[in-house]
Amino acid sequence: MAAVKTVKCLVWDLDDTLWDGVVLEGDRPRPFPAAVEALHTLDRRGILHAVAGRGELRRASGHLAEHGLADLFCAVEVGWGEKSAAIRRIAAELNIGLDTIAFADNDPAERAEVAAALPMVRCYPAERVGELAELAEFRPELVTAESRRRRHRYLAERSRAAAERAFPGPASDFLASLELTMTVRPATEADFARAHELTLRTHQLNTTGRTFDAVRLRELCASADHEVLVADVTDRFGAHGTVGLAVLRHDGPDVVLELLLTSCRVLNRGIGAVLLGHLVRDVLARGRRPVARFVPTAANRIMLVTLRFAGFEPAGPVLVFDPRRPPPPRPGHVRIVDGRQR
Repeated sequence: MAAVKTVKCLVWDLDDTLWDGVVLEGDRPRPFPAAVEALHTLDRRGILHAVAGRGELRRASGHLAEHGLADLFCAVEVGWGEKSAAIRRIAAELNIGLDTIAFADNDPAERAEVAAALPMVRCYPAERVGELAELAEFRPELVTAESRRRRHRYLAERSRAAAERAFPGPASDFLASLELTMTVRPATEADFARAHELTLRTHQLNTTGRTFDAVRLRELCASADHEVLVADVTDRFGAHGTVGLAVLRHDGPDVVLELLLTSCRVLNRGIGAVLLGHLVRDVLARGRRPVARFVPTAANRIMLVTLRFAGFEPAGPVLVFDPRRPPPPRPGHVRIVDGRQR
């Protein structure tokens, strides 16, 4: 039996789903207790919440705020268009796949419209909201400290996006204004759960598609021939958290990049290329040859492009850094802190 794909975001209708009544008609409904409990339970598991509702955005947002629920939602779409279109915008805003979204609505016609337009989105009637936390698709394999902070990171990202829209200059100047800092450091026991979670959740930005559990990561950290590194990123809006993982193997004159991955949520910040460039420059500075493994999957072609732009050329089953090329330039928009002891 195939494993059930975990939901990353539950999209809520509001009227007669989150609360009993219609705000636009003058009702002042209190949220259903079962719905509030589901909101908090799933939030603690790192599952995001969003809104696709009918009505006026200002009044719906005000009612959410009145009941202390506004900060639980990472994206809010309220209007009169098709809910499937709203869900598409939510997926784009949160940078997650439509097949990781679920939708709860009291109206069978709304659920049918979404199911027809987006068959990969799982739809649930409002009366089942109280039991969603018990379903397998709402029970992530791992719940880490990092995942419990996921909503806060997305809210910070919403602030970043608003600042970017208001920024008067070019995109490169906005990136520089973020004051990004990437810290590269050896993984510790406290990082293993998050590192494993990254391998499970990251598909586009994973050079091999491999996953490592905590046992394997612990073994690699204890090996004299390996380095397991994690990358933490912060900016002036707050912490992005641990968003990168690299596994290096020392093999004579070569340092082999066995795995490189970065979270999709920092894709538009160029963090994958920054981390790869830093590792390449470090290996070259030690007089070694950078080598990288790449295993194509259905989703990770972007990582092959990243490797090629960084100077790697195919050489049999691996890619080897072209010694005729200069090292990748240091990024101008990210300050790099290397926390390894030499």
